[in-house]
Amino acid sequence: MLAREIAPSEATATAPAPALPLTFSVTTDSSLIRRAALEATGHQRHAPGTLYVVATPIGNLADISLRAVHVLGLVQAVACEDTRVAATLLRHLGLQSPLLALHAHNEHEAATRVLARLAAGESVAYISDAGTPAVSDPGAALVALAAAAGHTVVPVPGASSALAALSVAGDIGGKGGGGFHFVGFLPAKGSERQTALAATLTSPVTQLLFEAPHRIAALAADLAAAAPTRPVTLCRELTKQFETVVTQTAAALPAWLAADDNRLRGEFVLVLHARAAIPEAGLPAATLRTLTVLLRDLPLKQAVALAAEITGAPRNALYQQALAERRETPD
Repeated sequence: MLAREIAPSEATATAPAPALPLTFSVTTDSSLIRRAALEATGHQRHAPGTLYVVATPIGNLADISLRAVHVLGLVQAVACEDTRVAATLLRHLGLQSPLLALHAHNEHEAATRVLARLAAGESVAYISDAGTPAVSDPGAALVALAAAAGHTVVPVPGASSALAALSVAGDIGGKGGGGFHFVGFLPAKGSERQTALAATLTSPVTQLLFEAPHRIAALAADLAAAAPTRPVTLCRELTKQFETVVTQTAAALPAWLAADDNRLRGEFVLVLHARAAIPEAGLPAATLRTLTVLLRDLPLKQAVALAAEITGAPRNALYQQALAERRETPD
């Protein structure tokens, strides 16, 4: 059975901070960080009236970039998802920029205050609680409004839990450069969740999902039932003290989670690997696409018959392809 696990690393072991997503070392000399940031990026041009979209660490503060440190100290204000989290980060860096709360519940209203500052020639940074803003966190509406108003928007890239998980998942599906699809959080419950999950399982490329601790067991059970042989890489508490990365078939995940209550805690990123390469019997891509669409709603034999009529492809080849696809994506 496929199984690969990376145990918690001493390299990421820092003092835990249960109330906040970041962990800190009280012995850090923030002046050294700011000086290094100034030497590395101080010569770069920073035009007034710029909105900076700044990525922050997802757990390990050492992942913050020198450019992010410099920009956070340069701007006239820092808009943020949670002022308490942002204040902790800035305090650790020895910075005291004014904070503006901008979160999912007030983004459009708060964005008007940010735009007013930009129009007055001030520069503003936006940070989410952790990681890259506007991906799964707030920030997208602010960016769109700022760009529409003619303001310069500059990315300051850094940590991303989605890309971190993808980087350690490996190409188990054998797709190479087949790409991936970022799903984020599925709907919490009901038919919307089931519809979204079905669409995720149908896609042939690698899928990236986020999940909350209280729903991770249910998601693992759903994946095990719908795609038991599909490889899944589960990443828990990335870059933090109890970081765990494990790759198993979907069928094995529920038992793995149930074996230790601690495995149900923390933040989760799941990489649902691309479906294994299916023998294509020399069929053109357009023919394969037609067959796949028909198989979603029709019995196998009827789907094959219609695909043969529509595309002119050999029925035997279509039938073998349909059998392979049904094995990969069971009803």
